[in-house]
Amino acid sequence: ACDFGSGFYMGDDPRQPKTLICETPAPVFYTLEFDLDGLKVLDFTTDADWALFVAFNRGRMSRYEDSPLCHRYRRIRSEYDVISGRIADDRMFAVMTTFFQGLIGIPALVESLSALNIGRQYCAVTEKACSKIKILSENRFSASEIEKLRSESWQRRKAGSDAAAEVCRRLRREGESFTEL
Repeated sequence: ACDFGSGFYMGDDPRQPKTLICETPAPVFYTLEFDLDGLKVLDFTTDADWALFVAFNRGRMSRYEDSPLCHRYRRIRSEYDVISGRIADDRMFAVMTTFFQGLIGIPALVESLSALNIGRQYCAVTEKACSKIKILSENRFSASEIEKLRSESWQRRKAGSDAAAEVCRRLRREGESFTEL
């Protein structure tokens, strides 16, 4: 249930994945090189299509499986080697629930999901794309580094939650809601 569905995820800001892996036993951070030459890449801008594609891949649109929008998103997943776009962190579930209930519109959804700006992600969805990934280095963390990353992760999540709540309050009546789409 990741932003762009199944695949191998990479990001352009090392802080984001480090704060995710710090909760796993014996975390390892990899630095990669990814050659996009010859790959079919979809690069989402931060807009309603991006937000709804994330919602689709995270299972938030399962009630609408037969809709033209869901058919389009399934087709997208099958036509590209790499899907790229802004990272939406896990606070998005609360925001998406509010959106699907018709309580906020698209502007609030998009801005709240991207409020924290935690970087862009690249999801290699095909074997061809995965074959073009090269591991340059790996880094294991000490106990003190893990503790620091956990603290940073908590602070980042709180900041994101606060920012999303403020955006939803400020923009709640703007734009079309999901029920109007």
